[in-house]
Amino acid sequence: MTPQAIGTIPTVDTLHGGRVKIVQPEEGYRVAIDPVLLAASISPAPGSTVVDVGCGTGAALFCLLSRLAGVRGIGLEQHEPFADLARRGIKENEFLPRAEVVVGDLAKPPERLIGACDAVMTNPPFFEVGTVPDRPGQDATHAVTDLSLRYWITQCVSLLKRGGQFSIIHRAERLADIIQALSGCGSIVVIPLWPKANMVAKRVIVTALKDRKSPTTLSPGLVLHSDDDAYTDEAAAILRGGEALQFVS
Repeated sequence: MTPQAIGTIPTVDTLHGGRVKIVQPEEGYRVAIDPVLLAASISPAPGSTVVDVGCGTGAALFCLLSRLAGVRGIGLEQHEPFADLARRGIKENEFLPRAEVVVGDLAKPPERLIGACDAVMTNPPFFEVGTVPDRPGQDATHAVTDLSLRYWITQCVSLLKRGGQFSIIHRAERLADIIQALSGCGSIVVIPLWPKANMVAKRVIVTALKDRKSPTTLSPGLVLHSDDDAYTDEAAAILRGGEALQFVS
């Protein structure tokens, strides 16, 4: 299977106002803002190892490494064509030797990662097999997994050291499922992402610490667009300026 099997000839595009390069198919799966926001939600200490589970073509991983020069990143990706594009992205961004991409199945992750990571972030497929909405003309194959969301989260947490940080971005309607799956974690923070002010949040970022018992916090969250559809100053600082997401924990 080649990269062309998931799209057409790859293009080199940019994130963070041109500072981060991403190699992705010209058609088919294309990076949106979710992985950029996800990468902004954690700030591990220098020397930390962060795993991006389901890294795709590497957008979240690269945004994090660009912001935090002292962090090492590992992308875990099941599909070889995406992993190949992510490896090309590592070279384009000159992230060697502090970045690598591993082909592997989250249901049986590499032994060396289990319980060994300081932080795990993930932008998982939004739908499980048999639950994809019928949207004519839209290819959603990249957004489908045969793993339940609860199992996906449990497996991600298994990669963490005690006290390690977990972060996920997902549809707001799955918030209850996410919190339930984090029953072994504490210091849970829910960060709503509103398309515009006075609109219902369609996405949430949820962070947590493994083996902690601190209570859950609902953060003020982030409004993405102003009334004229431009990014708000706060959103632009993250998406174009490469800054960290500010939230109450």
